[in-house]
Amino acid sequence: MQESGEAKANMGFVAAIVAVATIGGFMFGYDSGVINGTQKGLEAAFDLGKVGIGINVGAILVGSSVGAFGAGRLADRIGRRGVMKLAALLFLVSALLAGAAGSSVLFILARIIGGLGVGAASVISPVYIAEVVPASVRGRLSSVQQVMIISGLTGAFLVNYVLANYAGGSTAELWGGFPAWRWMFWLQAIPAAVYFVALLFIPESPRYLVARGDEAGAAQVLTRLFDASVAQSMVADIRASLAADHHRPQLSDLVDKATGRIRPLVWTGIGLAVFQQLVGINVVFYYGATLWQAVGFSEAYALQTNILSGVVSIAGCLAALMLVDRLGRKPLLLIGSAGMTVTLGTVAWAFSTAVAGADGGLSLPGHNSVIALFAANAYVVFFNMSWGPIMWVMLGEMFPNQIRGSGLAVSGFAQWMANAAISVSFPALVVSPGLAVTYGGYTLAAAASFFFVRAKVRETNGVALEDMQG
Repeated sequence: MQESGEAKANMGFVAAIVAVATIGGFMFGYDSGVINGTQKGLEAAFDLGKVGIGINVGAILVGSSVGAFGAGRLADRIGRRGVMKLAALLFLVSALLAGAAGSSVLFILARIIGGLGVGAASVISPVYIAEVVPASVRGRLSSVQQVMIISGLTGAFLVNYVLANYAGGSTAELWGGFPAWRWMFWLQAIPAAVYFVALLFIPESPRYLVARGDEAGAAQVLTRLFDASVAQSMVADIRASLAADHHRPQLSDLVDKATGRIRPLVWTGIGLAVFQQLVGINVVFYYGATLWQAVGFSEAYALQTNILSGVVSIAGCLAALMLVDRLGRKPLLLIGSAGMTVTLGTVAWAFSTAVAGADGGLSLPGHNSVIALFAANAYVVFFNMSWGPIMWVMLGEMFPNQIRGSGLAVSGFAQWMANAAISVSFPALVVSPGLAVTYGGYTLAAAASFFFVRAKVRETNGVALEDMQG
């Protein structure tokens, strides 16, 4: 977009829009993190073993992969805001149903419904933000999504800890005769309702409006974001970017008509999405309490450790917020990959020293528990100052207008499938081959991500969305 136009941007209105859109990120984080403190309750209520826990925890990922794939395409039909409103309703239904579930089957259904909302919010909030904010601050404001995701995770960890501590344990009775773990889900209904109501007060993406032929509506939104003269030139730019291949966006647009092959940019998006999960970050978010209890921490201390991880995650996100438009996307990804390789390797080494106690449980000798905790939190910082927010920033902006919805659909689907593979497999991997080998695998993935970024990723910092090539 024109730099002169960006200088006149109504940043107060832009900030309000971003604040509302990123409530979806908060819901994404809360819905993903709430499961962390409820696993003892699920085991007791539904008589679950390790495999059963993996399935119940991983159920959300089934919905998330479908939601991410469907949301990108649906957003081209009913709009970005329409998909976010649908996600808010799914979050609300999931929260109420998961807390009330009387069987594992019903709980899995509730989590799949929530997953549909998570998947939709994960891909649409970043693209909506990218399509309404000035290019000069796009990375910074798009990164707010990750700050809100981590805030949601940390909020879930904090709620879990407070409720479990107040009740005397996650399985102990709390209000209304119901155990604390059920209230951990029910409290999610409050931000879900706030999200839906807030969405009624923000505009639709002007790029979506132009794509469907409503240039007057797009100009009206852009006038509120910038001013009338700049709005008209922006509508013309958007129209021109669509004119070369002007038809309703469709999945087949991802195939290069000249070669008959999937566009290389699509493979880059898929690679970014998959590597973000192969480094194992959601093991920390989904299984943090279980992970630290496996090496000798008490339930209360493990839940406190989750909160610590959430706080340092926010610190990492804030660092990304300050650096993404200064250093650029690619340098931050490279720094993150290198940092995660070192810290994950340290965690793997620390877990390799674990010894069995008289009760059959594991513990880390000497100062190795401190080393593991420090390295794990350093890893979380490196992830959240790089791959956490930057992957979503790039997916929201790297695709040309014509294929943005479809590119997000495919990349988001790949991201959630990788998430499912890592998350569902973790409980079994803890047993065999063990934590050390499992974290060794995450270390190798982090190292491979460095070379992938160096070879395949192109910088998008400061490039107008209408100038994206692919």
